[in-house]
Amino acid sequence: MKVICDRGALVDSLTLVSGVVASRTPKPVLTCVKLTAEGSTLTLAATDLEVAIRVSTPRVEVQQAGSALIPADKFSQIVRESIEPTLTIEVEQETTHIRGQDSHFKVFGYPAGEFPPIPEFGGDADFTVQAGEMNQLINQTAFATARENSRYAINGVLVEREGNKLVVVATDGHRLALSKGECRAAKQDSHSAIVPTRALTLLQRLLSDPEQDVKVRIADNQIIFATEVAVLSSNLVEGNFPPYKDVIPRDGDKKATLNTDILASAVRRAGLLTNEESKGVRLSFKQGSLTLSSRAPEMGEAEIQVELPKYEGEPIDIGFNPQFILDALKVIQADQVTFDFKAPNKPGVLRTGSNYLYVVMPVNLQT
Repeated sequence: MKVICDRGALVDSLTLVSGVVASRTPKPVLTCVKLTAEGSTLTLAATDLEVAIRVSTPRVEVQQAGSALIPADKFSQIVRESIEPTLTIEVEQETTHIRGQDSHFKVFGYPAGEFPPIPEFGGDADFTVQAGEMNQLINQTAFATARENSRYAINGVLVEREGNKLVVVATDGHRLALSKGECRAAKQDSHSAIVPTRALTLLQRLLSDPEQDVKVRIADNQIIFATEVAVLSSNLVEGNFPPYKDVIPRDGDKKATLNTDILASAVRRAGLLTNEESKGVRLSFKQGSLTLSSRAPEMGEAEIQVELPKYEGEPIDIGFNPQFILDALKVIQADQVTFDFKAPNKPGVLRTGSNYLYVVMPVNLQT
C-alpha cells in the first residue's frame, strides 16, 4: 500500500476514529487503526467490539492499493506533530513508513487480516434523518441517561420510530428527557432500540454538516448509522426500557411561563449556596413573581426574585436539584419554557412546544 495524504484531512479522520480505539485490552489489534486504500479512497477504521467507526479520508492520492494495521496512539502522534502539508504512507508487510519532507517514521504494526470485521451498512435504510435534526434529538436527551450499571436498560437512549415520526427518550430514574423529530421512511412501520449513550456521542462527531442525511438501519441487535463519508455501528443495550409514558404527569394544574435565559440565570445563582447535604433550590411560585431560595449549613443563604408574567393556579413551593434544571435549560433553544406542577411531592414538567418535555423529580427541602 502507498498513499499520499493531506495531513490536515488525515488528522480530522484520526480524531473521529480514535474515539473507539480500545485503550486497555488483551487484544493488541484493538489498539490499532486499520487503513484500507483502494480506488481513490483511503478508509480508516477502528473498533472496540462494541462500537465501530469507518471514515473515508478526502484529499488522498492512492498510488498502490492495500491495507495496514497501525497502533493508533503512535500513528496519531506522528501525524499531529508533523509539520508537512502532505504525508506519504507506505506499507511493507506489517511495517508502515510515514514520510514527510524532513522526516521518516517506521512503525511496526500487525497483519491487517487479524482486524475484526466491521459491519457494513448494507441494504436499504430503515429511515433517514437530517443531521441537524439528529444532533438536536441527541443533545436534548442523552444528558439524562443513567450512569450506574444497576439498571442497565436506562444506561442507553431509547430511539422509537413510527412511520415518519421519531421519539428519543432518556432517563436516570430521577428525571426524563423526551424529544420528538421527523424522519423519512420507505415503510410506515415501527422500530424501537436502546442505543448506548457513547455511540450517540460519537455519532455527533460525524455530523459536522447539519444539512447532510444520516441513514439508519437496525438489525441483529445492532444499529448502524451512515453518512456520505462515515459509517458507525454499535451493539444495542439489552433489556427493557421503562414505560416512560406512564411517568409523564398529565394532571398539572399549576403552570408558569418563563423566559429561558432568565430562569437559567436565577437557578444558577440560587444554586451557588448549595452543597452535597443541601442540593435543593426552593422555587416559590405565585401570581406575578417567582422566588428562588437556597441554604446550606455553615455556608449561608440565597434568595433570587424573578418577575413572573404568566402563572396559572394556586401558589406552590417546590424544590429541585438545580443542576437537573440547568441541564435541561442548556439544551432548550426556545426563548420561553412552561413549567407544570401538581404538588410539592410530585414531579414537575418543563416543556417547549409539543416536541420537547423534561420530567424532573422534586427534592425534600430543609424547613
